[in-house]
Amino acid sequence: SQCIVVAIDAKGVGPGRWQVHTYGGSGGGTPVELDAVEWAVRCTELGAGELLVTGMDADGTKDGYDIELTRAISEAVQVPVIASGGAGGPEHMLAAINEGKADAVLAASIFHFGTHSIREVKDYLAEHDIPVRP
Repeated sequence: SQCIVVAIDAKGVGPGRWQVHTYGGSGGGTPVELDAVEWAVRCTELGAGELLVTGMDADGTKDGYDIELTRAISEAVQVPVIASGGAGGPEHMLAAINEGKADAVLAASIFHFGTHSIREVKDYLAEHDIPVRP
């Protein structure tokens, strides 16, 4: 089932609560009546082998991932969780792994715009005892 990755886009709706949104591009998506953590659990019950979790409140900010959301989902499921949305540098990735309990991290704009290189991020994570592929 690991080949089935479910993407969950979620926005905060209160302390410790996030609501799932459908993808909406630059419009921010449409909220649906699903709690993000409950939906993550249900997706794994249905056979999802990994979860790609995007904290929409952090997405595009380059201020770091939504650590609380990532941790809540990581602690609720038994499959790998990929943190997405908000990476501004390698230190944010390290925080998502160590504090958010993510199994992997996703970044886009920091690579697209040359802010950081993939090699730089891998070296940084390896220096902090995070296993990375060569």
